[in-house]
Amino acid sequence: MPTRDKDSYSIQSVENALDVLEALCEEEGEVRISRLSEKLRMNKTSVFRLLATFEGRGYVEREDITGKYRLGLTAFEVGQKLLSRMEVLKQARPVMERLVRECNETTYLAVKRQDEVLFLDMVDTSQKVKIVSLAGRRFPAATTAAGRVLLAFSPPLRNTATERISDYEQIRNAGYCADAGTLGADIASIAFPIFCAGGGLNGALCMVGPDFRLSAEQMVPQLREACTVISSKLGDHFSYHIAD
Repeated sequence: MPTRDKDSYSIQSVENALDVLEALCEEEGEVRISRLSEKLRMNKTSVFRLLATFEGRGYVEREDITGKYRLGLTAFEVGQKLLSRMEVLKQARPVMERLVRECNETTYLAVKRQDEVLFLDMVDTSQKVKIVSLAGRRFPAATTAAGRVLLAFSPPLRNTATERISDYEQIRNAGYCADAGTLGADIASIAFPIFCAGGGLNGALCMVGPDFRLSAEQMVPQLREACTVISSKLGDHFSYHIAD
């Protein structure tokens, strides 16, 4: 049977509906139809019809007084079911909790999504000075420590600048990536890769905190050990070789 490009099966109306839902997810709070229409360059009538459909299924809720829209409980329920079935999240969560108890610095589980990195789950610090939560947020992979460590341990990327390839090689040799300022002024982060059976890349563990407090020298050993434990739980018993 001839192989067809997956884009040839795309249904435009479904694409538009998902664009609206994803745009709504990216908003901090409630949003008007006009805002979504402008952001997506879709006419208001089309946006309204799609939102009405989502509202009927509980994925979207409409505020009666303001007429603004927000995500509904069905979207939350579906998201929770997805997270509960992610093996890496189930195995990583208790290790992250223990790591934060020991280091008292916020730790994230990050995963690669095309050319972006998604901060999927977080265990927060109890320190008074902390960074605003990044859970659920996406960033260009090449601009953050978590994203760069995922790129560095992924298969070689095509059309990658020579200087960037050199940067990735340095990260692979070190076994982790540390940076400051990429997530915001005075914010530092340290990220290690997480592997699964067969040495496949499954995500990254990333510690984030104020740069005056987050020391790579102090945190790298604990992060390395945590990622070794998670990778072992996911079936990687041989390929997790992080430089000392």
